[in-house]
Amino acid sequence: MSQSLIGKNGTESPEPVKAEVTGYVPEWLQGTLLRNGPGLFNLGATEYNHWFDGMALIHSFTFKDGEVYYRSKFLRSDTFKKNTQANKIVVSEFGTMIYPDPCKNIFSKAFSYLLAAIPDFTDNNLINIIRYGEDYYASSEVNYINQIDPMTLDVIVKMNYRNHIALNMATAHPHYDDEGNTYNMGTALMRFGMPNYVIFKVPVNASDKEHKKPALRKVKQVCNIPFRSTLFPSYFHSFGMTENYIIFVEQPFKLDIVRLATAIFRSVNWASCLKYDKEDITLIHLVDKKTGKAVSTKFYTDALVVFHHINAYEDDGHVVFDMITYKDGNLYEMFYLANLRKETQEFIESNKVNISPPISQRFVLPLTVDKDTPNGTNLVRLKDTTAKVVMQRDGSLYCLPETIFEGLELPGMNYKFNGKKYRYFYGSRVEWTPHPNKIGKVDIVTRKYTEWTEEDCYPSEPVFVASPGAVEEDDGVILTSVVSLNPKKSPFMLVLNAKTFEEIARASIDASIHVDLHGHFIPTQSGRAHHD
Repeated sequence: MSQSLIGKNGTESPEPVKAEVTGYVPEWLQGTLLRNGPGLFNLGATEYNHWFDGMALIHSFTFKDGEVYYRSKFLRSDTFKKNTQANKIVVSEFGTMIYPDPCKNIFSKAFSYLLAAIPDFTDNNLINIIRYGEDYYASSEVNYINQIDPMTLDVIVKMNYRNHIALNMATAHPHYDDEGNTYNMGTALMRFGMPNYVIFKVPVNASDKEHKKPALRKVKQVCNIPFRSTLFPSYFHSFGMTENYIIFVEQPFKLDIVRLATAIFRSVNWASCLKYDKEDITLIHLVDKKTGKAVSTKFYTDALVVFHHINAYEDDGHVVFDMITYKDGNLYEMFYLANLRKETQEFIESNKVNISPPISQRFVLPLTVDKDTPNGTNLVRLKDTTAKVVMQRDGSLYCLPETIFEGLELPGMNYKFNGKKYRYFYGSRVEWTPHPNKIGKVDIVTRKYTEWTEEDCYPSEPVFVASPGAVEEDDGVILTSVVSLNPKKSPFMLVLNAKTFEEIARASIDASIHVDLHGHFIPTQSGRAHHD
């Protein structure tokens, strides 16, 4: 089963393909949904070990006057060019290490590696599409990003964060505030100075189209947070943001820096440098966005692993944040291609035991803490949650989350409610298969769950687009690209009514569509999709 969907080489459709629409695509839906994910897994006689290593294949779905157009292109990164030129994998990825040719003077090479200490990562940006200013970038979690033209999907220029801010890694899940500024977070593992987590901001007006200057030249550091343990920084994939605060969860899923720097000599891949310490705690940092100062209260919770934050907001003197947590760090293991290619039943059996389910959890942090509060007191005063924060003897606060839902990943929401009190989120249903075959909607207030599913169909991460002038949070549509195991069923873009989860339209596409990760919708009318 797995073979036919994940780990199969995708193909490009560089010229727009007009889809065949059944149902009715709303007239107001005008814009382009850009999506990114791995799409090429073997070159010549070589093959990647891991699904997250595949060469980035970007695709776009353009909605124009009730019609839908599709196109896709491999990201023409330096990594892609080197690999295709050699017709074999020559650049290392996180799960696939390519060792240097021993004949090429290994000693001088070893010496220069040790000097650099931190590897020069690949620029195969396969996770998401990020906006800085008015520029769009294919991104992963390394110091390189590739600016792309959102209409043609061509690479405009390769960028290195390090030319503008001291970073070795940055997330592919930034936040955008109401003005359009972009906030993101990265890790600085420099040879000089103390290592830090860095939160930075790129202002909305950072682009300079005329002089072709990069948006990143206007990057500003908001704050930095020192590592809890110098040689073991926490891995993070996203973070939380409210109107006034940044939330960073320093989890005990850690990167072993020495191992990372010497991976090539030990003949191990970079992925094996991630370790989960289930005996440790998870620290929660709350940073004031305006001052860059961290709140001095020590908030912590039990060991957990998180990839995706859902949303965060402030409510009556508390910061509330929701995220999808795991009880272990085994999720990455599930996506090794050898694992994905097992027969369905064998796959389910082997992963049911090893991998904990994704749990949507709500954490609440009180902003004012009376130091004289007796031990064991719950400091949460909100009435609409069972999340607790318990005062400890040493003045630290132990957080006990409330479980909202079990079994959803790749969460999305109405982005107008990002950082604000909200009620709904959408996601892909995970049920012991590498292929989410359902997408769902959770009403946090009533706990009602609604889902869309169709036999042999595998939808991607759901993306919410609000109706023009919408007041209600779920007034809009859900977009998801759907691939099928049935060769007679062509892939399609599905448009659902976000309120009812009923199908409004589907646009069948006569082209190959790959299973992807994350995306970004660029509305035409905002002027941000500069060439229509």
